[in-house]
Amino acid sequence: MSNQTGILYIVATPIGNLQDFSPRAQSILHAVKLVAAEDTRHSRQLLDHFGISTPLQALHDHNERHLTHTLLQRLQAGDSIALISDAGTPLISDPGYHLVAAAQAEHLPVIPIPGPCALIAALSVAGLPTDHFVFEGFLSAKATARRHRLESLAQETRTMIFYETPHRLLDCLTDMTQVFGQGRVIVLAKELTKLFETVQKDTLANLIDWLTAQPERQKGEFVLVVQGAPPPDEKTVSPETQRVFQILRQELPLNQAAKLTSQITGISRNVLYALGLEK
Repeated sequence: MSNQTGILYIVATPIGNLQDFSPRAQSILHAVKLVAAEDTRHSRQLLDHFGISTPLQALHDHNERHLTHTLLQRLQAGDSIALISDAGTPLISDPGYHLVAAAQAEHLPVIPIPGPCALIAALSVAGLPTDHFVFEGFLSAKATARRHRLESLAQETRTMIFYETPHRLLDCLTDMTQVFGQGRVIVLAKELTKLFETVQKDTLANLIDWLTAQPERQKGEFVLVVQGAPPPDEKTVSPETQRVFQILRQELPLNQAAKLTSQITGISRNVLYALGLEK
């Protein structure tokens, strides 16, 4: 057994264009003893294209917890391992969290090899505020749960980023229209870095019309970048709600006062908290 532990590398891979695969990432995948991949068949094609013959091990949502112990043993024995996903940066709506957390808990080195990430690529060309944003990943496939999550984000002032699948795209956008309003600005980034890359910016209502006008536009992989809600002001909060809020603020910290007022009145805690900061 080696006295030196192996390194767990978190390696970003192309989201479409193979020219985005960095020389450093390729070098790491050549050098490690094992590549843990979400889909070994998909990843084998990528590695073969670049002449990388490193053995592959499937690591996905269904086996990650079970496999983590085995991979930790290999790291502790001195074998370095690379973690990749089907595309982009691992752990961003992909498996790997349990392995990384377990490796850190064992004080094993974990090193990022940065590269493509669909959400960052989409945000960079969206033309919406980038100083503060929130990534929500994939919303629930169940309509009720998806709607409830969107309702909890109705007053979110930060730019919001979602991933969505083709068969749920229109349902998701319809729910967004009902919750956020038809005039909320959205950027749809489709097939980023690929041949049919498209970035379409419009209101939610107009974007739905654009998608339904040509159904083939609904095919591909999508990132949705949604404009945040307007910053709250006193006009959005009724006088009675403001009165309750001010009474509670005299006795409680701002966060607790906002939380209790939200429970009493139904107004978003984020709106009340932001209003309190302004005051």
